[in-house]
Amino acid sequence: MPRDAVLEADIQDEPAGLPAPDETILRMRNAILGGQHWFEAVLDAVGRWRVPEERIGDRELRYLVGGEAFDWLLLAERLIDEALDLIPAREAEALLFEGKWPVELSDEDFAERLGHAKHSAHLNYLYGVLVESALQLAVEEEIHKESRSRVWGQDTRVDETMFQRVYAKPREELFAQYYEETRAKIRGDVAYADWQAFTYWLFKLRLRRQDKARIASDTRKGLAQLTRMELAVSHRRHGAPLNEEAFESRYVS
Repeated sequence: MPRDAVLEADIQDEPAGLPAPDETILRMRNAILGGQHWFEAVLDAVGRWRVPEERIGDRELRYLVGGEAFDWLLLAERLIDEALDLIPAREAEALLFEGKWPVELSDEDFAERLGHAKHSAHLNYLYGVLVESALQLAVEEEIHKESRSRVWGQDTRVDETMFQRVYAKPREELFAQYYEETRAKIRGDVAYADWQAFTYWLFKLRLRRQDKARIASDTRKGLAQLTRMELAVSHRRHGAPLNEEAFESRYVS
């Protein structure tokens, strides 16, 4: 299945001479002080960033999920924390909590500032983590509605879990398969970064197991759920077309 996958090495091996994190942060601050809009300076810093994950205090920041899916907004949060004295708090909060961009940028400009490798990995994150999570929620809601509508009698569909319905296996079997393939365990209290990695793995598993019609149906369901969630909060900007056609052109042969 053709896919423009971006591995961790692709980001780490961008053109030689890219600055270390401290220098990237310093250049970003100097750009803001020099008059560049803070959002554009942050995006430029994202494009220069080389470290796929960090630990800041007791928090693990994993910008590259599963070696292929780039959470640029998490990195933007990290960079904004380094320039809180230069960035309007309201604008920063609107970006991080509502997804609102403080200035208008075309998707093309956004992609250019991130660079090809990171923007490609950003698309993997949109579909493989955000849309996949929305699909899971949509199916959970379907099962809940079916359960409420069953007064008496048996309906085996209602007794399915979301994992069985979407991925054709119970959760415990998926956890075991995930461990076999990645050597990473999912158990107990799962860190956010680890759950995102598992979600992205489930996304790739679904692409491997389902036929084209089922992939299209489930993806459509996830996109619809994500749209409903976003309309309930705000008009969110993704920096790329997020629709069934774009998905099929990228992931479905």
